[in-house]
Amino acid sequence: MGSRILSTSAGTNREAFAPRDWILFVSIGVIWGSSFLLMDIGLEAFKPGLITWMRVGLGALALAVVPKARGRIESDDRPRLIALSFLWVAIPFTLFPIAQQYINSAVAGMLNGALPLFAAAVATLMLRKLPHGAVLAGLMLGFVGVAAISLSSGAEGSSEALGVGLVLIAVMCYGLAINIAAPINQKYGSLIVNAKMLAYAALWTAPLGVTGFLQSAFAWDSFLAIAAAGAVGTGLAFVIMGSLVSRVGSTRSSFATYMIPVVALVLGVLFRSDNVTVISLIGVLLVIVGALLASRRETGGAAE
Repeated sequence: MGSRILSTSAGTNREAFAPRDWILFVSIGVIWGSSFLLMDIGLEAFKPGLITWMRVGLGALALAVVPKARGRIESDDRPRLIALSFLWVAIPFTLFPIAQQYINSAVAGMLNGALPLFAAAVATLMLRKLPHGAVLAGLMLGFVGVAAISLSSGAEGSSEALGVGLVLIAVMCYGLAINIAAPINQKYGSLIVNAKMLAYAALWTAPLGVTGFLQSAFAWDSFLAIAAAGAVGTGLAFVIMGSLVSRVGSTRSSFATYMIPVVALVLGVLFRSDNVTVISLIGVLLVIVGALLASRRETGGAAE
């Protein structure tokens, strides 16, 4: 019997992170943190709409060639899968490039760092249980760390209300999606679910891709960067994230997004000679402490 779309489930591992959980956690932070550099290279030749479609389409293609990704999804679970294709991919992947025409990357990074807060809020409503103890402390410390890194990464550009609003809508979509993803990933496995989800999302983003293609030039550097962002940064990354959500739950897995600005900061220093401020280093330390707190054993809390 199919379950309601707006429902979630706890992770299968409510104890402290096992080595496998840490591998998944760090991997998703490194992969998605690297995407900022790849997107910058892609934007040198391609329009945002084309980049979105290429990322999604190449991610879907990379998973489609894996034989184990071709399993069936029961008809009762297909509405949840389609909802995920919109909430986790099509809508936010479309909104972020538009929003960054109005706000700078520092503001966008800080707002994106609010994902664990939205994920925890949705999980609280669905599971009727508040985060508490080490998880709650890690949630707050991590967000402060992301804010410190983002605010110190640059003060240029505008913070128009439209751009902020679009990013918040995208992040709210992520917060809802990461919760409704847990049951279906636990039932079928992350590989099957995300291969089919990305295939649906490629259809929804195709009109933007065609429009962007007609307005874009071609450059090998941009193509290779987006190909990597698609096959690895979208296809593989969603499989990893789906596995992490299944194992440790939506709230604790969402902490991986706190690692994104840390990785982006390190890559900026290594490849673009970016300056690192003291507040950025403090932010990195807070993010790491927050992640360590999130990795601790979940304890039972009172239902709200």
